[in-house]
Amino acid sequence: MARIQVGDLEIYYEIHGRGPRLLFIGGSGGDLRQKPSISQGPLAKRFEVLAYDQRGLGQTTRPLGPYSMAQYADDAAALLDALGWEQCAVMGVSFGGMVAQELTIRHPERVSRLALACTSSGGAGRPSYPLHELSNLAPNDRAFFTMELSDTRYDAAWRVANPESTQKILELMERRADVGAGEAGLEEGVRLQLEARRHHDTFDRLPNLELPVYLCGGKFDGIAPPENMQAIERQIPNSSIDFFEGGHLFLMQDRTAFPRIIEFLADHGEESRAESS
Repeated sequence: MARIQVGDLEIYYEIHGRGPRLLFIGGSGGDLRQKPSISQGPLAKRFEVLAYDQRGLGQTTRPLGPYSMAQYADDAAALLDALGWEQCAVMGVSFGGMVAQELTIRHPERVSRLALACTSSGGAGRPSYPLHELSNLAPNDRAFFTMELSDTRYDAAWRVANPESTQKILELMERRADVGAGEAGLEEGVRLQLEARRHHDTFDRLPNLELPVYLCGGKFDGIAPPENMQAIERQIPNSSIDFFEGGHLFLMQDRTAFPRIIEFLADHGEESRAESS
């Protein structure tokens, strides 16, 4: 748990676990204080995981905007520079998957393997759902709409039939939203991130990627639907794809997801050891 000056940012970051190096890039509104955190998951049992709060979010500083996807990608590369990580595997989830695409396109020498979860390319590959539009909804309406958007099975009929599960999901959403609530500049940082997200478009540049790429998503994701992930797969020559039981939070819903991701990413560790021997 530390902070480091990187350009115009003081970035808050954490490193957990031992093993091959892995940069983890989180999603919209991501804050390492939110639970469950990446340090509590299976990745830290297999890798040395570097995770950080992106510009405008969490415990990283919040410079004036606007922000761009290129900035987010360059922030990640600069963090690797500052910590002396010349190359590593990268996993990006949701918005973090968009940043990971930009990072790998702009700094291909830094990324050995790439795992992209529940994300989109933008452009001709379709953008993810425009989350910035949800700010216009009343709080209760926004909560229920977000629940169904995250997993298209969770419609009104399902919520009536499953009141206890519905309440647990709402409580999880509320706990995550409460982290950092009221802090100066937080709402603006989230807004600037969503604004940058609107302009994400890597689709035409994805065929330039030459490294192994693993794509994964939830079968019932309404934020980054399966067809968005399939569009990415068609653009990247050396890629494979799997869909799991769940929605945008399939990593928490399907216990078979992380083992498959780890299997892919662990190949990087085997390759690194073979090259150094």
